[in-house]
Amino acid sequence: MADEQPAGKAGERLFARYAYAPNHLGYCGPADSAALAELASTGQTGADVRSIASRFSGAWPYLCVLAELAGIADPLDERVVRAYWTGSSLLDEVDRPRFWRNLLDRIGAAGAGRYWTHLKPALISEAMPTHGFHVFGVYPWTRLLSSSNPGPALHVLDSCRIRWARVSSVEDDHATVRGRHLEWDGRALGLGEEIEERVRLTEDGRAFVTGVSPGDWLAVHWDLACERLTVDELWQLRRWTDWQLAATNARLARETSATSGSVAPPQLPQPRQQPIAESGGAW
Repeated sequence: MADEQPAGKAGERLFARYAYAPNHLGYCGPADSAALAELASTGQTGADVRSIASRFSGAWPYLCVLAELAGIADPLDERVVRAYWTGSSLLDEVDRPRFWRNLLDRIGAAGAGRYWTHLKPALISEAMPTHGFHVFGVYPWTRLLSSSNPGPALHVLDSCRIRWARVSSVEDDHATVRGRHLEWDGRALGLGEEIEERVRLTEDGRAFVTGVSPGDWLAVHWDLACERLTVDELWQLRRWTDWQLAATNARLARETSATSGSVAPPQLPQPRQQPIAESGGAW
């Protein structure tokens, strides 16, 4: 993103970079993936970006509530959009009980319907105005992990979360990267060992992130590279992913203990407060 862009314009482009892949696949938002691709790759579009974003029934309520809590007028301000998709220090300032109340008020006013079926008090301890919370808490997939075939649910969870990967090599419109994927051991979710895979750098000939080189850290949504991450952005994504997994695992453990009478679930840790050192390893 160009440094000289206003926060609103930069936020619109950032929103498009992460919203495009699931929208193009038909999972969320209106049928405007072409406009999102144009905005994500060039920073400009003739489409009404706010109208498009407001029709993402999942992301938009979080952006609105987070902006309100942070005293930021525009839900598409870059600071708000960044915090929602990959996490940032802005989340440390969130009054979580107030966030929960305001989210319920907004969802209720819009007519919750079946989409928000799982937004119940059991989720209070893992609620954050982030995409991670929506994927692991509001979407139904974590509740299907205990089935006889958890593979499909695990695949969707892993694909839909924002993950980080380090570039090993670049070839045409793909990059070979190393990253950690989601694993389920029958009781808890976690990140496995690094594996190598290929991710797409372009969509219909357009790249959301250009000049990719070995050693770069990329944010990946589904199988598409969304942007190059700075050290701080990488740390924040890792930080809030760890927090969300711990919070979700605590809820899953409570649900298991409630049905089986097993031992008490683990306590939910606080988010990391100090960044881990930059290294060549698998954050």
